[in-house]
Amino acid sequence: MAGVRAGSALAVDGAVSRLMGKSEDDPQSEFARREAQRFAAELGRLKGTYVKIGQMLALFGEHFLPPVLVDALRDLSDQTEPLHWDALESFVRGSLGERFDELDIDPEAIAAASLAQVHLAQVRATGEWICIKVQYPGLAEMIDSDFDAVIKMLVLARWVKSGRDLDHWMQSLRSHLHNEIDYHREASLTEEMGRLVAGVRTEGVSYKVPELYRDYCTHDVLAMEFIEGSSVIDDEVAGLSQQRRNALGKAMLELFFYELYDWGMLQTDPNFGNYLLRLDDRRKREAADELALLDFGSVLDCSDEFLFHLRHTIAASQRQDVPAIVEGLIGLGCLTPDASEEGRQMFADFCLNLLEPLRPAHALPPEHLNEAGEYCWGTSRLMRRAGKQAAASTTSRHFTAPSRDFALIARKLTGVFNFISVLDAQFNACDMIEAHIAAWQERE
Repeated sequence: MAGVRAGSALAVDGAVSRLMGKSEDDPQSEFARREAQRFAAELGRLKGTYVKIGQMLALFGEHFLPPVLVDALRDLSDQTEPLHWDALESFVRGSLGERFDELDIDPEAIAAASLAQVHLAQVRATGEWICIKVQYPGLAEMIDSDFDAVIKMLVLARWVKSGRDLDHWMQSLRSHLHNEIDYHREASLTEEMGRLVAGVRTEGVSYKVPELYRDYCTHDVLAMEFIEGSSVIDDEVAGLSQQRRNALGKAMLELFFYELYDWGMLQTDPNFGNYLLRLDDRRKREAADELALLDFGSVLDCSDEFLFHLRHTIAASQRQDVPAIVEGLIGLGCLTPDASEEGRQMFADFCLNLLEPLRPAHALPPEHLNEAGEYCWGTSRLMRRAGKQAAASTTSRHFTAPSRDFALIARKLTGVFNFISVLDAQFNACDMIEAHIAAWQERE
């Protein structure tokens, strides 16, 4: 019904626009804006996987959806009212079996989202507090039918046209969502990441991955160590010394480089809620802080070929080597081999501008440096500038919708840069990235 209603309104809007001599897809169309808001509100009303699908469309839909719809979908909130424990208890008991009686589970959820909710639990034998992430009943069985329903809504509402490109993107998003609810996969990736970060330390900041409690992990339940800490947006973090905020920002960026160049394992959901800062004495100018990594449901399995082209593109950007950047972008599927010279230059410029903070000190924009010649991440407004350039490029006749993997990497990099910007960190990153590139090239 939402699809038909939106489609009818947009058809009328298109006819009116033609009579007035305007483009049918006028981004300022009030009809389009109103129907986009109604469409997003309908997904919100349906809740559950519909909300999650809407959020994924908001993140990646700019490659194949009208801007007015993407803007409306960004308002979808993941702050879902948790299910009452009475509605979950028998489900969790059935999933855990006899092990259920080994836990005292707090019936009040400490967090809830569109796919799962989290409860504190105490292990009766040891007194340890853990947290259990409980997937909503029947979720796996509903994903495919819900995806099909959303696609029908999009087509009926004339937001998209059926075709190979839409099918490819929707299949990619469908697979990504199936990965997010595969708790066996997430458990294995959590343990793997824990092994990888063990012993890694950058300028006073270490990394922490919660330990799993395998005895209480099932297809529907994930049990792990309970970790307390601060969010990057908390006031107490903003009150830390500049040195400590710089160190935390470097640790976040270094983690991305390790994932990309050393481990080939990228957590692609840089939501601030997926990280906690475990702070030392807040009065110290320099301290031993810890960056805790919480969620590995959105880890991307990259092919060796994709990783090579991505690493190659970043390395080429460091050298300002436009032909090599173009070669990397073609390998990533962001440019076609027969792209025009104008199109090649446009995409190369986007890469060069997005990776601005990684440039050598002498090549950094002087207006974004402090007195010591260090890049000011918070005041550079890099993401806003890059966003405007990306929006402009999507309207170009040279634009080619990137692959899902590239879109996920772009999302990850944007999240990392935003994290560092919120810290208002001030540091140069050229030496850091060059060290990782050099080590990779030596291995290659």
